[in-house]
Amino acid sequence: MIRQLFAVLGPAHAAALRRLLALLVVAALLQGIAFATLVPVLRALLGPSPESALLPLTGMVVAAAAAVVAQFSAQKRGFRVGSDIARRLHHRLGDAIARLPLGWFNPARVGELTRTSNQHVMGVMTVPAHLLRPLCNGVLSPMAAIAAMYLFDWRLALVMTLFAPILALVAKWASDVVQRADAARGGAMVDSANRVLEFTRNQPVLRAFGQEGRGTRMLDEALRTQRDIDRSMIWRSLPGLTGFGFMVRASFAVVLVLGVTFVMGSTLDVPTMLAVAVLVARFIEPMMVAADLSAALRLSSNALNEVDRVIREPTLPEPATPRLPACTDVEFDGVGFGYDGSPVLTDVSFRMPARGLTALVGPSGSGKTTVARLLARFWDVDAGAVRIGGIPVTDIGTEALTPLVSTVFQDVYLFEGTVRDNVLIGRLDAGEDELRAAATLAGLDELIAELPEGWETTVGEGGARLSGGQRQRISIARALLKNSPIVILDEATASLDPENDAIIQAAVSKLAQDRALLVIAHRLNTVTRADQILMLDEGRIVQQGRHEELVEVPGPYQEFWRSRSRARGWRLTSGR
Repeated sequence: MIRQLFAVLGPAHAAALRRLLALLVVAALLQGIAFATLVPVLRALLGPSPESALLPLTGMVVAAAAAVVAQFSAQKRGFRVGSDIARRLHHRLGDAIARLPLGWFNPARVGELTRTSNQHVMGVMTVPAHLLRPLCNGVLSPMAAIAAMYLFDWRLALVMTLFAPILALVAKWASDVVQRADAARGGAMVDSANRVLEFTRNQPVLRAFGQEGRGTRMLDEALRTQRDIDRSMIWRSLPGLTGFGFMVRASFAVVLVLGVTFVMGSTLDVPTMLAVAVLVARFIEPMMVAADLSAALRLSSNALNEVDRVIREPTLPEPATPRLPACTDVEFDGVGFGYDGSPVLTDVSFRMPARGLTALVGPSGSGKTTVARLLARFWDVDAGAVRIGGIPVTDIGTEALTPLVSTVFQDVYLFEGTVRDNVLIGRLDAGEDELRAAATLAGLDELIAELPEGWETTVGEGGARLSGGQRQRISIARALLKNSPIVILDEATASLDPENDAIIQAAVSKLAQDRALLVIAHRLNTVTRADQILMLDEGRIVQQGRHEELVEVPGPYQEFWRSRSRARGWRLTSGR
């Protein structure tokens, strides 16, 4: 794990970890030497000349004092290095997430990223802050003491040396079991985290329809699954941990039996035997702690693997020299695309002028959202090309493409802050006049006037204090303020009340006057005003043209229009 941590941190930050490891090794060896001097001290005190204990006692005091200073320094440095590692990993995660293609993000990633950035980073931080020092003490200090034991009785030292690889194998087996169990546990934890978030966010819907029990059942099921896996992990880990404890105590018993045998055979004096017994007994506890922590180290290794996996997620290729388009007309040329090997779009070709409204219509699952997201380069196409101004978006590059395209997402998310803060996300350096002009075009004026604190009204997490239509108006104001020549409205006109619908339709008309506007259309008035309509079905464009042309031709669009017209004509009656 340490080698992997060096690789993830990079040379500059790895140097601090190397210095910490060197200090920990010195501190552990000094502690081992200090305990090893117990043997000559006890031999002298229990022998015929107790005064001869002064010299080894002085050495023990000096070694112990040096060990205390080194241990204290190592502990302080460990906390500092741990904090630096956490900061470095958070920065690397942030940089990696900012480079990931937008198509990588989906609701299932929320719990995963939350766990990675919080629990996994903290798990890696504990290695230098809490784990390395007791691990070094539990491994290196006994090794130093055993090496010193060869000076007093090579036979007992040899026995302890022979037990060392056996103990190491048992400890590795135990930690491997824990690591495998934790890998299986990760998916359950992500699922339970997602269920908790889902249950919390969907409280208004669950309560409105009396489905509190259903939400609770799904959450309970996820938590029960996690509990069962946690129990399984504990039961699978117990044999290894108890086995290591048994082997440590067995080695202590063997040393005692052999020592007594040597004393009875007059090949070992009693003071040396007692000193060795004290020394071996002293190292039982740190070795047991080291065994427990070796399992924790494997868990931290799993955590580092998860962090590293996100950091190493493949990003979209970027051109060495980005090309900037001279105009902003859009072309899809024979585009094919699929998810995980399943085709979603097949041979999609169309053009969008630099000004005007293009409406995407079609049944659910026909590929409308995929078309819109390929234009924004959520992913790269599998076949064909998406071009802006005749240049493939892959040659434009993400940094140059971002100012060209604005997207109003289907599910508008507002950051916790004020209305002003959320609109300014479109362009942070916008002036007050530009801000108010965008608000006017998006129909925000009336909303601002109605809010208790106007522009400075806080919207709550996710915009919870505003209605769906109000959130969409803020999102459109963002797009207007960004002033991108290409705007995508991804189902932004669905499920609105008449007032918000009228305001947003007016904003759409203004956007189409001087921008290339692509709308995933659900409302008939959007479709009828479109400069061109693309009818998608099963990932193909089956019809293309204006409303007046398509509605007269028997086919999918005519059926779509009739079904929507009938739906618009439905009315609820009182039943009287």
